[in-house]
Amino acid sequence: MFAFLLGQFHEISPTRVIIDVSGVGYEVHISLHTYGAIQGRSEGLLHTHLVVREDAHILYGFSEPAEKEMFTNLIGVSGIGAATARMMLSYMPPADLARCIVQGDVRSLEKVKGIGKKTAERLVLELKDKLGKGAPEVNISPLIHNTLHQDALEALTALGIPRSTASQAIEKVRQAEPDITVESLIKKALRGV
Repeated sequence: MFAFLLGQFHEISPTRVIIDVSGVGYEVHISLHTYGAIQGRSEGLLHTHLVVREDAHILYGFSEPAEKEMFTNLIGVSGIGAATARMMLSYMPPADLARCIVQGDVRSLEKVKGIGKKTAERLVLELKDKLGKGAPEVNISPLIHNTLHQDALEALTALGIPRSTASQAIEKVRQAEPDITVESLIKKALRGV
């Protein structure tokens, strides 16, 4: 229904952004990679995908067409919902995700929260040939933000991790690496949860 939205960014966080399009504010759920690409910008374009559920219409946005394409491929696999697809795209770039699927790297896929061995094997089985034709590429910008802990905590809780568990994982990573970026902090905290 909505192919893209072009407008001003408001309330950017690691998991969502409000985009003002001609006076209408759309809440758009995003991955960490899209967050990295739009952070610090006041306006821009997001490629979108509308997920219609019985209880809600949820708009997902992506900074690049390759990430949107990977998202639609993932949600086309039985057992992979939009939240899990966003989690996977937050955990690794679309190009790396495609590489894991094409090479049958089930172990790397299992490291994503919510992906077990059977789901990882199903991903490989259903998407290997489709993605083997050409893996999407993505350019990841470095992230700089003043509220590192808060942004990471918000992202992890939005991905379904309990607040106390997420906070402990964040602190553990920050003690080991005090100068870490938000994106890296979230990824490493996800691995530690």
